[in-house]
Order: sequence, then structure tokens, then C-alpha cells
Amino acid sequence: MIELVSHKLCINCNLCVQVCPTNVFDAVPDRPPAIARQEDCQTCFMCEAYCPADALYVAPQSHTNVAVNEDDLIESNIMGEYRRTLGWGYGRKNNSELDAAYKLRQLPRPYQS
Repeated sequence: MIELVSHKLCINCNLCVQVCPTNVFDAVPDRPPAIARQEDCQTCFMCEAYCPADALYVAPQSHTNVAVNEDDLIESNIMGEYRRTLGWGYGRKNNSELDAAYKLRQLPRPYQS
């Protein structure tokens, strides 16, 4: 689930707003986008993959919120990890064969009737 738009790294390009298939973000003039409908996030990682500034953190836990600390995420180089894994961005090697998104299907799912 989307947990963070870094105000330290975001360049206000609003690509995340444009690519999100469930309309999770709201654009904010002259500011980073707001996570307006977090509960609608489907953990597809599209926003993180398209963010040219590696300013987003999507936690792989799709069924619950995760407490995060922006400084810790930046320092540990987790911001934009999915994009790096894919090799998206100038000067990066294409690593799409390393995509681990399939692990999301292994997470426990709530009972559905």
C-alpha cells in the first residue's frame, strides 16, 4: 500500500497522480501530491515505478498500513527500490526479470464470501 510521498525528494511532476489506476493521489499546486484515498491503493507499484525522483514508498503489505519514517527510508535507500529493481531510469540496467511483485499473491487474503 502507498505509505509515503517524500516531500524531500518529490519534484512535483504529478506522474504518480496520472498513472495511478485507482486515483489514490490528489495533485496539490506547487506541492507534492497528497495520498488522498490510501484505502483504494491496490499495491500495484505503478506510482513508484514511474516516479523519476524515487520519492514514493509503496509497502508490499497490501492489506494493512505500515508505519514509516521518511528519513529512515531515504537513509536506507528503500525509496524507489521497485523502480531500481526494474532498472527504470537513466543509466540503470534493465532488471525486469528480478521483479518480485509475484510475492504479493502469496500474502494472506481476507476471507471472501
